[in-house]
Amino acid sequence: MSETLRNTLLFAGVFGLIIGSGFLQGWNNAMFILNMGLVSAIMSLGVNLQWGFAGLFNVGVMGFVALGGLAAVLVGMPATPGAFSAGGWGVLGALVLGAGTIVAAVLAYTRLAPGRTRSLAIMAILIFGFFVFRGLLDPSVEAIEAVNPAATGFLGGLNPGTEETYRSNGWIMLIAWPVGGLFAAGAAWLIGKVALGLRSDYLAIATLGIAEIIIAMLKNEDWLTRGVKNVVGIPRPVPYELDLQNSAAFVERAAAMGFDPVEGSTIFVKILYALLFAVVLGVIFWLSHRALHSPWGRMLRAIRDNEDAAEAMGKDVTRRHLQVFILGSAVCGIAGAMMTTLDSQLTPGTYQPLRFTFLIWVMVIVGGSGNNLGAILGGFLIWFLWVQVEPMGLFVMDIITAGMAEDSALRAHLIDSAAQMRLLTMGVLMILVLRFSPRGLIPEK
Repeated sequence: MSETLRNTLLFAGVFGLIIGSGFLQGWNNAMFILNMGLVSAIMSLGVNLQWGFAGLFNVGVMGFVALGGLAAVLVGMPATPGAFSAGGWGVLGALVLGAGTIVAAVLAYTRLAPGRTRSLAIMAILIFGFFVFRGLLDPSVEAIEAVNPAATGFLGGLNPGTEETYRSNGWIMLIAWPVGGLFAAGAAWLIGKVALGLRSDYLAIATLGIAEIIIAMLKNEDWLTRGVKNVVGIPRPVPYELDLQNSAAFVERAAAMGFDPVEGSTIFVKILYALLFAVVLGVIFWLSHRALHSPWGRMLRAIRDNEDAAEAMGKDVTRRHLQVFILGSAVCGIAGAMMTTLDSQLTPGTYQPLRFTFLIWVMVIVGGSGNNLGAILGGFLIWFLWVQVEPMGLFVMDIITAGMAEDSALRAHLIDSAAQMRLLTMGVLMILVLRFSPRGLIPEK
């Protein structure tokens, strides 16, 4: 069997599973799987750029995805009336002061001679700057969070609309997606400047730590993202279902296709999302493919396979690692902004490493590390299994326990265990792939 035919059959099989779920469980469910599969495939491409191209072990995917969600809020939401005048200038001033403190400490480190004087000067700058920073920031934050805390309590975003009309500016979310990439790229630059060039475990520790810091910030800084109170009603670049249901022309077309207005409007909106996401995935895949087959991509793979030999040939290993680390993180940030747009809300409490780091790594490993098509296949396949394994497990448990008494403790235990089938399935699948196809379903050439 040729490679092209094998890859085609693999993708056909995955999309056949999604279509089959549409017939069995409804097309709303199938479109949800498709849309989240597209977003997951984009995240997988980002991780594949880092690991598959350069061998960089990034376990902080969750943080970069969350930064994309933050961008969706800061770009898509309207400014909260009165919040900026209450404490916005103080927050900006505190941030500038904090940056100035860091710059002053760096200048002291570079310009003073090593010794006790330099250490004391840096310590004095940091301590003084910290207390001044907090003295300016804390009152400003309290003033912002006191502005209608039940409904807002944060600065808001850059949407030009008012609280009543901002949702009509859904087009602005298309700008939020690349902004999410920029946010993630900026964080990746900071991490890379510190950790790249050291051993790979230092990079893993740094990315994991930064990811947790980002999530903690989103949960606790109410003035920025409302914290655990969540930001809801983020605008969308597609029509709202209620508007479609109020359109006589749409209701007539939906009825002609056999759908009621509610179901038809929901499916239509998800189809539009799928088209937008597919365009983004196609562009990122094309750019990644071109990069992989360029001299830059061949150099990255040479560095990945033997850093010492590449460095001996005059290649700047750390700089190339920094480039690909930034690019891969930016792709994850774009996917995070897209996912927040799809959900129409930012919920910091849902950013868990199991979903946004471990699962993405499973997608890359199962699909085929170093192969962009493999990363995309893994994104769709693993997300489908992540959604469907639990109901499939419950169905299997119902069959197994069909002859048991209703009050049987074993029956209750087996049915309750169906919820854990996701983790079991992911582990078994990884073991099988690593045993029988260690390079993934679509391995790198």
